[in-house]
Amino acid sequence: MKGNLISETSVSIKASAARVWKAITDPQSIKQYLFGTKVTSDFKEGSEITYEGEFEGKSYKDKGVIRKMEPGKIFQSTFLSGAKEDKPENYNLVTFRLVEEEGKTVVTLSQDNIASEKEKEHSDGNWSAVLKKLKEVVEAEG
Repeated sequence: MKGNLISETSVSIKASAARVWKAITDPQSIKQYLFGTKVTSDFKEGSEITYEGEFEGKSYKDKGVIRKMEPGKIFQSTFLSGAKEDKPENYNLVTFRLVEEEGKTVVTLSQDNIASEKEKEHSDGNWSAVLKKLKEVVEAEG
């Protein structure tokens, strides 16, 4: 079932958009802020991206396809949780938007196709935690 809810959250990071971009497209950095997830991709538009790891004692493998890459501005990919059937209506579109202003970069992350308020609350909480950790990782590299 296709959902019409969108999860969206933002964070301001004391770093250039180029430094933030590196963190969202570098597997070693991603592992630090995305719950230890191993990401595999060549990070080119049209390429597959996979996410593997363990969450609450269970292994998972999620996947997607990179739709849009504008270095320092937009990183967008589809996302399918390995827990869901591989059908078009089960994919989400996840978008990182970066806006650099006065030595800081505001990162806004959104995820579409959310079916229920409960699922939206879960996504909001996850993405808020991810962006908080992204901020810590990037600013620590400072």
